[in-house]
Amino acid sequence: MASRRTLLERIAGIAGAVGLAGCSQFLRPARSETDLGLDPNPHADGLPNRQHAQSSFVRRDRHGNPLLPRHHRVLLLDLSASPSKETGRTIERAMRTLEGAYEWGPDGLFHLLAWGPNYFERVGALDATPVRRPEVLSRTDDPDLLDFDAALALSSDVPSHLDAAENALFGPKDSLGDVSVDDRLGDVFSTSGRRTGFIGEGLPVEHTDAEGFPEDPPLSDSDRMFMGFRSGMRGTQASEDRVTIDSGSFEGGTTMHLSHLSQSLTRWFEGFDRNERVARMFSPEFSDEDVDEFTDTVPFSDAVSDHASEHDVVGHHEKVARVREDGEPIVLRRDFNTVDGNRAGVHFLSFQASLDDFEKTRKAMNGWYVRDDSTKVRDRQNNGILEFITVESRANFYVPTREYRALPMF
Repeated sequence: MASRRTLLERIAGIAGAVGLAGCSQFLRPARSETDLGLDPNPHADGLPNRQHAQSSFVRRDRHGNPLLPRHHRVLLLDLSASPSKETGRTIERAMRTLEGAYEWGPDGLFHLLAWGPNYFERVGALDATPVRRPEVLSRTDDPDLLDFDAALALSSDVPSHLDAAENALFGPKDSLGDVSVDDRLGDVFSTSGRRTGFIGEGLPVEHTDAEGFPEDPPLSDSDRMFMGFRSGMRGTQASEDRVTIDSGSFEGGTTMHLSHLSQSLTRWFEGFDRNERVARMFSPEFSDEDVDEFTDTVPFSDAVSDHASEHDVVGHHEKVARVREDGEPIVLRRDFNTVDGNRAGVHFLSFQASLDDFEKTRKAMNGWYVRDDSTKVRDRQNNGILEFITVESRANFYVPTREYRALPMF
């Protein structure tokens, strides 16, 4: 694999040869499939125009909560070919290969192609887009601030579908089912990073031999996440409409944030009983029995400062819930467990209409505003789940609508 520096030097040479001013004459709000000289997508009528649309297609539990696909993969990409119509056609035809091979759903394959700040800067359009480079958002973390040209996110209940899709688009596989693979993303992209993971009953307990766990963590076959609590109840999530850009040149798209969080769960499980973990995950006003009664949401009393004063601890949920607007969450999370690097963790993948919404949510999670209410609530200690996670990296992306997913803004 070519090094990231080599690829950037190559792209810089391309940009230098044509000049960014030369590129700018082609700038437009987006480049569509018809701009690329392709026929309309033959699969479009059976697919949502939003690449991030899954809510109408996933399974739901008996309380109406969405059940995300069980297996996830994100490939972090650098463009190794010059931005051009031919490059765009290769990208679009490759994505259509996935659509021809798999139904849009958990039994088939969800996929999206997102674009990072590095790409938009290369085509001289970064300042005109809703995406920007990531920033450090906490004084207790020192993450790698990553910048890629693009990201391909894949998810399915069938793990072999992820393997087959990656091997077809970046490897030697010459067909996906009955669909011939004639164009590959690997023809124009280099894979510079890879994130893998899972979410769902029975999966976390199968991976507790990774670093970060105590010898015998109290997880069961019913747990979906490593920390032992349910994530993603519909009342705690923004809707797809809420996170979709609703006007302007980027209407119908969204922004995507991707963080890698490592987890240290020995103290989480061995240092606290179940009620103490409930206090840190949700709020000290709740008990384990209360959590058992949560069906499709988590109650929110907006009493974080009072809880710090009375209990010397505050909960993760009650902190981030403070940034709701009109009573609704502003971020749609599709995070999943990981053991990448043989370490327990989470790949925190979220969608929001503006990256400001993610940053406000993370700053609320920091809980700095309650340290004056208790001498025992510090930057990490007794402050939600901050003591048990470390942010390893951050990256930001823009997710166009399906029509404009190949080389937007070029």
